[in-house]
Amino acid sequence: MDWQQAPDVKRDLNKIIRTLELKHLLPSRIYCFRTNGSKSRAYARIWSFPKIFQTVLEIKPAYVIEVLSKYYDKLDKQSQKKVLIHELLHIPKNFSGALLSHRGRNRHLHKDASKLHAKYKEMTRYD
Repeated sequence: MDWQQAPDVKRDLNKIIRTLELKHLLPSRIYCFRTNGSKSRAYARIWSFPKIFQTVLEIKPAYVIEVLSKYYDKLDKQSQKKVLIHELLHIPKNFSGALLSHRGRNRHLHKDASKLHAKYKEMTRYD
């Protein structure tokens, strides 16, 4: 599998975080990569850095958002933004390095992503 840094995805991610005022997210600790050759059928995935490794290596929490080129790159720009919002919603409010599941108490990630994407589109409609 081929991994390459994705500065275009990082720019989109930073804009989403700024526009939606997702203040609990630390853009400097979220890394973006584009992959080719994965067998996964996902558009994107988020990878965490578990607490045990943070402690042993004395590293702060971090996340990697991987976009799978063969699917993600074919999406229109707004769909790409929605995918990124979805991945960001996996990050807990305490930015601990853990990941949130798709469903939880008072949370349904797909619905939440759709709502936030609609808000994002409204806020950026003149960009």
